[in-house]
Amino acid sequence: MTRPVTILGNWKMHKTAREASTFVSQLAKRLQKTSTRVYIAPSFIAIGAAAEAARQSEIVIGAQNLNENDCGAFTGEVSSEMIKEAGARFVIIGHSERRNIFHETDADVNSKVKKAVSEGLQPILCIGESKEERNQNHTHKVLEMQLREGLAGLSSDALNSLLIAYEPIWAIGSGSMASPEMAQEAHHHCREIITEIWGEKRAKTTPILYGGSVKPEMTKALMQEPDIDGALVGGASLDIETFYQIIQAAGGS
Repeated sequence: MTRPVTILGNWKMHKTAREASTFVSQLAKRLQKTSTRVYIAPSFIAIGAAAEAARQSEIVIGAQNLNENDCGAFTGEVSSEMIKEAGARFVIIGHSERRNIFHETDADVNSKVKKAVSEGLQPILCIGESKEERNQNHTHKVLEMQLREGLAGLSSDALNSLLIAYEPIWAIGSGSMASPEMAQEAHHHCREIITEIWGEKRAKTTPILYGGSVKPEMTKALMQEPDIDGALVGGASLDIETFYQIIQAAGGS
């Protein structure tokens, strides 16, 4: 069963609204025809400008996070309605930086995934182990726990639009990515867990991206692995030439 290939740029706390608009406009001109889904998650305040710049293109704009509440006294937070109105169509949930820096738990992640699903936003669930957990051979255990708890209470039908991003924490921003074989092994394990909980059909249709120091020269090798369906790109997505090369290497343009 063929799954869509997705290249997702997570800009984190980079680029103003003006910079985002310029970047998306320039990238859109290069992507006149592509079979690869190109997603970009700018900062909250740049979503509107990026979405407007992407309007006549195939580029999909989303958010890096959301609050699970509709509204309220949550200083500094942003609701699903707010990001949707700005132009977001997907939302990244459970990124390791949210888990580690802002102490989000699997229960928090689960609440946010449920909110995204209920609001018609495509959830991008991030999972991944630390260097210590990998060294202790706990990678499978960590991935299973994050999948089970992050998606608890959701039916197979509710996960129609789900996209998973496997990001080993030890690779993010380190310049040292997992080998294609290591990434494939982790992705295959994730599919086994999905099969066990939600069935073979859901496992076969759910795209799983690799993230962590993604580089153009390694993207093609990653995409040759049967369970890798694209990449979640951090720093390399900030440079239009490098990001475009990654898209090309994944089979797009």
